[in-house]
Parts: sequence; structure tokens; C-alpha cells
Amino acid sequence: MSDTPIRLAVVGTGYVGLTTGACFAHLGHHVVCGDIDERKVEMLNNGHIPIVEEGLESIVNAARSEGRLEFVLGAETAARGADIVFLCVPTPQGDDGSADLSYIEQAAAQIAPVLRSGAVVVNKSTVPVGSTLAVERVLQRDDVFVVSNPEFLREGTAVHDFLHPDRVVIGSADRDAAERVAELYGSIDTPIHITDPASAETIKYAANGFLAMKISFVNAVAAMCEAVGADVAAVVEGIGSDKRIGMQFLRPGPGWGGSCFPKDSRALVKIAEDHGYNFTMMRGVIDVNDEQLERMVSKIAAAARRPDHDLSGITVGGLGLTFKAGTDDLRESPALAIIEELRRLGASVQAYDPTATGELTPHQQQVLDGIHLLDDPLEVASGADVIAVFTEWPEFAKIELAAFAARSRPGVSIVDTRNLFDPHLVREAGFEYDGVGRR
Repeated sequence: MSDTPIRLAVVGTGYVGLTTGACFAHLGHHVVCGDIDERKVEMLNNGHIPIVEEGLESIVNAARSEGRLEFVLGAETAARGADIVFLCVPTPQGDDGSADLSYIEQAAAQIAPVLRSGAVVVNKSTVPVGSTLAVERVLQRDDVFVVSNPEFLREGTAVHDFLHPDRVVIGSADRDAAERVAELYGSIDTPIHITDPASAETIKYAANGFLAMKISFVNAVAAMCEAVGADVAAVVEGIGSDKRIGMQFLRPGPGWGGSCFPKDSRALVKIAEDHGYNFTMMRGVIDVNDEQLERMVSKIAAAARRPDHDLSGITVGGLGLTFKAGTDDLRESPALAIIEELRRLGASVQAYDPTATGELTPHQQQVLDGIHLLDDPLEVASGADVIAVFTEWPEFAKIELAAFAARSRPGVSIVDTRNLFDPHLVREAGFEYDGVGRR
């Protein structure tokens, strides 16, 4: 790698942009991150991180104190004078399942006049196949190169994933531009795959689609285990020990959610459809996930002894609200989808999540409206007719079941949608138990 740090700009300081900027600064580059949200820029310049992400606060503040990381207002301010500009803006899902490129296009239009000749613009956001060409059309700069460099960051472990990736994927029609982006990762020991833009963009969607498929598959297997009396834990151990299959993403649960899988799975179907292919397998993956959410609602209704699904007068106590542990992200959370249906059926819901205590953000207030939020996980049991584990926060597995039972009514059922508890210990504490693919 060159002895001269490459000057980078990152447009957007959301989950991907902030992690990308902080990690590149950690690797020794000078990074300027731009955002349109003045309050967020001020917060970041004061050392406050607006998201829950392990290790992110420490590397952000270390890079800032060493003068390698800046936060500024506006894409143009960030991009001016940069060698390489990363676009890390949202690509929300449209009504038809396609990704909305308006934020990408706006960002490209804003930076086009200030880009220096020879600069490289990198699509880091998850974008449909062909987006590299779309950005080129907006930039209208023959002296600027556009490259695809999709992210493979898991919320909760994003810093680790960036600094210790399984691979780096770079797509470009210009080999030199691709190698300039590859040079940024020179100090990381990982394979670098350089390909064409369409292939790089497809890799991102195909990877998330495959992982979503594994989760839907194990959830379908769990349903079969319940039907035939098998133990899904034993089944997963048996199939996961096959090296061709592996154990990862074979953990049954309430269904997948978050900012990536739902959006990317539907976008993959839409991209295929737009190009004349009916991706029936991916449609099935999505259908199984929708069915899994319905199955969890039915489990809770059965535990409340309301097989007709009339939950009027029923109180459900929920453990966890985020789509998974280690993040404060509520987007497409299975917990919230299940809770929404429970409330539609007449239930009251009280819940605890470690990221939803104290003063809530406006977004949290809006999304969690109607849920009675608690400050202590043990309080979830108080007055509940059913207790449901929605998110696999490690602290829930450490709950003293005797103390939990002391606050609960006799014979209450725990519906463990994450298979977090030991069924024997739950029953020993006086609860009924229902998990996913096990009894």
C-alpha cells in the first residue's frame, strides 16, 4: 500500500457509512464523512454515536482525536478534494419491491461539480444491478470512474466484519480504478475479488438471498420437527456437521428481519422479474418467512388458551423488540410484526428491550407506540398471561427463572421464539414451555 494516506469521502453516516468511514480511518486513511442531518453531524463531532454497534464508538473517537476522521455537513463539502468517494446512502424499498435509487442519484448530482479529475466514486450502498451505470449518467463526468464495492456487514458485529472480512468484492469496468479501491484494503488479509459491476452488484443480493434461504429452510424444518416429534436441535447438529452445509444461519427463530434481508430478498425477486426470470425459489423463501411470523402468533394464542385467536383481555409479556441482539435496529423486526398482529387480535403487550429504556428517540416513540415499555426484564412476567422471547439478547438467557416465576401467575407459558431457554429448567420453575421445533 502507498505510504501516502488516500483521502476518502463518505457520503451518509448511517449504519454502513459511519462504520465504513471509521474503519478506513482506523486503517490509516484520512476520511471526511458528510451528512445532510445537521444534528447528527454535531452529535458525531461531540463524540456521540447515534447507533448501537460494538466497538464503533472507540474507533470513531480514536480516529477523531488523531485527526484522521472528520464529520461535515453536506455531500459536496465531504467530496471536495477527495481521491475516492463512497456513497453510503439509503436505498429504501419501493412499493413494488424495487430499490429506490433517488438518494443515490441525489448524492451523485450533489458531488458531481466538486469531484476532482480522476476521482473514483464507489457505490457502497446495496443497489440494483445496473446502478453503476445509473450513477455514471447522473455524474456526467468522463474523467471520473464509478466502482461497485458492496458491503457485507452484520449489525452488531459490523466493525469486526469490516476489519476481518471473508472477502472484498469490487466491480468496475476500469481495472485501474478497481485496483485503487482494492489498495484501501491492502492492510487487511482477505481475498479481493475484482469483477465487472453487474456481477459485483449481483453478488451482494445473491449472498443475502442465500442466507435468508438458510433461515427460512431451518424454520420450515423446525415446523416439520414439531409435526413428527423430532428435536430441531438434534436435526441441525446432524445436518450442520456436513461441511457442505455448515452450522451458520441454521438457528430456528421467529423469522428474519432487519434492514437487509427483507429488502434485498424482495429486490432480488424484482430484479429477476424485470429481466424476464421468475425467481420462484426466492418467492418461496419470503413466503416461508411470512408463515413463520404467523406460526409464532398461533403459538402465543395457543399458550393463552385462545385457539380462536381472540386475544381480548390477554396480556403478553415480551422479551426483546429489536430484530436481533447487539443492535438497536427496529426495522422489519419480527418482534414488532408479531406484536402488531397480537395487538390487532386484541392483546395488550408489555415488553422490555435493553435498547428501549429511558428517553426514546422520535423514531422509537413512533415505532413502539402502543407497547407498554418496561425498565426491568423481570417485570415482563408481572400480570402476563403469556411470556414470549422475541430477541436473543444474552442477558435474557441469564434471567433467574425462579425470580421470574415469583412475579408470574401460576402455570403461565413461555413461548420461546429463539430457543434461548432450557425447556427442562423452564418447566422446573413452574412455567409451561413452547419453543421452535422443540417441546
